[in-house]
Amino acid sequence: MEDEKEPEKKRRFHILPRRHRKKIIAAIVIIVQILGTLTSVRAIMETRTPQGAMAWAISLNTIPYVALPAYWIFGQSKFENYKTGRQRAYTATNPLARAIKEKFVDRGLTSTVDTQSAELLERIARLPYTDFNHVELLINGKATFDAMFEAIDNAKDYILVQFYIVRDDGIGREFRDRLVARAREGIPVYFLYDGIGSHGLDESYMKPLRDAGGQMIAFSGSGEEAHRFQLNFRNHRKVMVIDGREAFLGGLNLGDEYMGRVEKYGDWRDTHVKVTGPAALFVQMSFVEDWSWATGLIPSLSWDATVATSHTQTALCLPFGPADGLETGTLFYLKMINAARERLWIASPYFVPDQQMMSALQLAALRGVDVRVLVPHKSDSFIVGLAMKSFIPACEEAGIKVFWYKEDFMHQKVILADHDLASVGTANFDNRSFRLNFEIMLVVKDALFNTQVAEMLEKDFARSTRIEGAEIKEDSFPQRFMVNLTRLFAPVL
Repeated sequence: MEDEKEPEKKRRFHILPRRHRKKIIAAIVIIVQILGTLTSVRAIMETRTPQGAMAWAISLNTIPYVALPAYWIFGQSKFENYKTGRQRAYTATNPLARAIKEKFVDRGLTSTVDTQSAELLERIARLPYTDFNHVELLINGKATFDAMFEAIDNAKDYILVQFYIVRDDGIGREFRDRLVARAREGIPVYFLYDGIGSHGLDESYMKPLRDAGGQMIAFSGSGEEAHRFQLNFRNHRKVMVIDGREAFLGGLNLGDEYMGRVEKYGDWRDTHVKVTGPAALFVQMSFVEDWSWATGLIPSLSWDATVATSHTQTALCLPFGPADGLETGTLFYLKMINAARERLWIASPYFVPDQQMMSALQLAALRGVDVRVLVPHKSDSFIVGLAMKSFIPACEEAGIKVFWYKEDFMHQKVILADHDLASVGTANFDNRSFRLNFEIMLVVKDALFNTQVAEMLEKDFARSTRIEGAEIKEDSFPQRFMVNLTRLFAPVL
């Protein structure tokens, strides 16, 4: 009886005839192609930048099987909804920001610098230059974390911490444990981390700080806005503020590689700054806006400015992000490039400029400015490393000197203009930092600080090799093809 049922079971589950299978495959191909085309229309309408829209449109129409899932995960934008939500957070903090600026004016802390160039930067930042700051250059991980640990140990009122990457490793736990110790002593601790950059972080890392009374929150929006957040908009800021008196910002995240403890990267080269004085309060204001967006709450903090007494400098805090009314990051870099008259030195781990940024650099070099770009020889991203190589011939033709940092990995974000202006912060020289990430830079108008930054970069150039465009042209055809192929995706890297 069972033998008679077996053929019937086989017939029931018999594979479709070949002609039907072909029709189904053909239908799937047509449907995917139609979906790719329709989605490309949506990408053109909703993607924030023309370059990104073009990149998505091409990929969705040519390789929809790969591009469709990528777009649904990374590119599907509800940017206007997101921007509205973010601006609600700005609205909540705007009265506080106005009160701080008015207080600074009343106390005479805003800068008397009245050059057209300085005024333009203030308009771009929507914040004033302030006097009576002291800015200290922190070179590499040991100097940075030693200074931050000392500041944590000496905090009297509160500690604000913000990182893009937080790792549960040696330096990550040491940093957390110091915060835990202060939280147990009654010092309020507010810790904000980016959920994408710190995707491997789990509850076991956060629990000791939370149990001690500290707060540790992911930057992903509160309430309904959390569902509008997309992977493209990342909080790339690395900030610490102590008591509203001093602030730290720059290229270093919280992980062992930033201390040179990871063999893959070797001696990690990075730069941070510590600023004491009125500018620290504007760094604090940036943190409060992010905290308000993530939690819907504004922490109770001190807004009385500290005045530095040693060598004082004029400084401007420049936070920017994708919800700004203007493309603040792009305007900042274009202004720095166009204002340079003698020298313009840029250090960035990712050098993927768009056309307007490349043209600005070429024009600077053609008018006689000493334009130098320092990038790592060993990139931590294979695709970005290839894309960077594609810009070297155009740089060389205009007289822009590109240097490969040969000693392990370099991650600093520094720009120096002429002999009185320098900026250190979190923004890379690429489209993601210009338009998609939340970033922060500290601009310092001071000859001594400019000299210190120049001396630091000169040592880096001495450890580097000048890249010649001919070297790229000598690569094999497959190598050159891959370099130029990755350049097509530069707007979305």
